[in-house]
Amino acid sequence: MKLTSKATRGLAAASIASLLALTACSTNSEGATEDGGTAIDLIAYSTPETAYNEITANFAETPEGEGVEFSTSYGPSGDQSRAVEGGQKADYVNFSLEGDVTRLVDAGLVADDWNAGEHAGIVADSVVVIVTRPGNPLDIKGWEDIVEPDVEIVSPNPGSSGGARWNLLAAYGHALEVNDGDEDAARQYLVDFFDNAVALPGSARDALTSFTSGVGDVLISYENEAILARQNGEELDYIVPDETLLIETPAAVTKDAEPEAQEFLDYLYTEEAQASFLKYGYRPVTEGVTGDVEGANDPADPFPTPKVLFTVAEDFGGWPEAAEKFFADGEDGEPLGLVAEVQQETGKLGE
Repeated sequence: MKLTSKATRGLAAASIASLLALTACSTNSEGATEDGGTAIDLIAYSTPETAYNEITANFAETPEGEGVEFSTSYGPSGDQSRAVEGGQKADYVNFSLEGDVTRLVDAGLVADDWNAGEHAGIVADSVVVIVTRPGNPLDIKGWEDIVEPDVEIVSPNPGSSGGARWNLLAAYGHALEVNDGDEDAARQYLVDFFDNAVALPGSARDALTSFTSGVGDVLISYENEAILARQNGEELDYIVPDETLLIETPAAVTKDAEPEAQEFLDYLYTEEAQASFLKYGYRPVTEGVTGDVEGANDPADPFPTPKVLFTVAEDFGGWPEAAEKFFADGEDGEPLGLVAEVQQETGKLGE
């Protein structure tokens, strides 16, 4: 099912070479496969890889996908975007954040009307959740519990990971909500959050790996990541907090993309493709796509509606404003964003 929201849809980079090493290539990366088919370079953030494995295989069985093969690369959203900006070949991109697409618009690689369609360029939704150890031994019920003394938090690094930015806006939104809009209290909540952080890995997937390897008491993550981890046999629990943030993941084709890349993007809004996103824990963006989801707290009713659902557009002024206020890195003499400032203050700069 698709969540209804209150709004309409509207920092260390890895080297390009290291990102290219992540790429699993099945093509000659020149727009054509060895047997005369079409090669599509798919560049995405770290979490939807399993869903795309199924979706690309299904697309290849359609008339539009006949002869299409995919070369794929997955990694931290910001790093992936900067790599494409720097020259990594891409036909289709799917990032965690709108700003990572906007970077490519500014670079002349993606058309400025990429988000003009019915779904504003968003291909899948999720929400921010709190992941705990099996049985929730610390009896974590929500955001206030994770900043209690001695609770160890794992969350990705906002310098490289889009997932981290969703996480921190959700946390800040909670603090504003329960403190009647008091921004000083919300800032102090972020200080307490980072004081308790014991690991800030480079991506959401790396954060999950760190947590499942035994680091920390709680992980702040995407709902779909928690569900997929349980599908893969990981022993963990997760909580959808009373106040959380709607995660909207944008996708686009590049200006020089093969025509089949646009057909693939169009395919993502079909019932078949949205059902694949749902299968792996994403909340569909099209109406009427429902079904049981293995690994969800309630597989028959997998996507509960939070009591308060924030959106970046309505509650944080949109991504350009949110990025400047919270995540600006202080380059060119500009002031640090609030999160970057708190990271420096607490000494928790991440990996």
